[in-house]
Amino acid sequence: MAERARRHVQHVDIEGQVALITGAASGLGLATAKLLASQGMHAVLADLEYAGAEKFAAAIRGEGAEATAVAVDVSDPWSAEEAVRAVVNELGRLDALVNAAGVDVTASATDLTPEEWRRVLGVNLDGPFWMSHAAMPAMREAGGGAIVNVASTAAKRAWANASAYHASKWGLLGLSHALHVEGREYGVKVTAIVAGGMRTPFLFDRFPDLDPELLQDPECVAETILFALCQPRDTVIPELTVLPMRETSWP
Repeated sequence: MAERARRHVQHVDIEGQVALITGAASGLGLATAKLLASQGMHAVLADLEYAGAEKFAAAIRGEGAEATAVAVDVSDPWSAEEAVRAVVNELGRLDALVNAAGVDVTASATDLTPEEWRRVLGVNLDGPFWMSHAAMPAMREAGGGAIVNVASTAAKRAWANASAYHASKWGLLGLSHALHVEGREYGVKVTAIVAGGMRTPFLFDRFPDLDPELLQDPECVAETILFALCQPRDTVIPELTVLPMRETSWP
């Protein structure tokens, strides 16, 4: 039998690094925080619902991993700036930002109110921009970092009663690629994760009759985020799609 070639690619060692995850009090954000903490990162659970974020951060600490919580309204530039500043001041570094916070309103374009439109765009598109706006200078000063933006198949397909969500996710995909171009010069990697449907409250709270078998576990998407963060230093994945095997919205 021919001898197998020895692997020599050196993946990034994330142990001891600091990751700030938005929307971390539930769903994909929480699954990502748990996974990154289990791999040796200090997970900072950021959420508008601080009590929930702190509860789960305490549970992660109880399992012997490193985690803290921070309150943030990602749609507010000042709040985003304060959250990033608090992390850097307290922990001395910020290596990764995962923009996982997301909201949706199920309504036709003619029924959406101005407030609903602004809320969806504020969290899903403004949020990743303001969080990245705050994080990138710290990463550039440190010589590099990683930003992962959680997009959606809604950035590639369209269906009824989700115009604000589609607008936000298509915009987020464009924003991610723009940040990718700007970040590479300074060692900041930017990746958009185009995620298919997940078994999370984000869907089940609005569509309780959804077939769980057509959705994926959020932990699988969290693993994809981890994969992106661990790529060799001279490699970046600008866009990556991860889908359930049987999702009907993506033939």
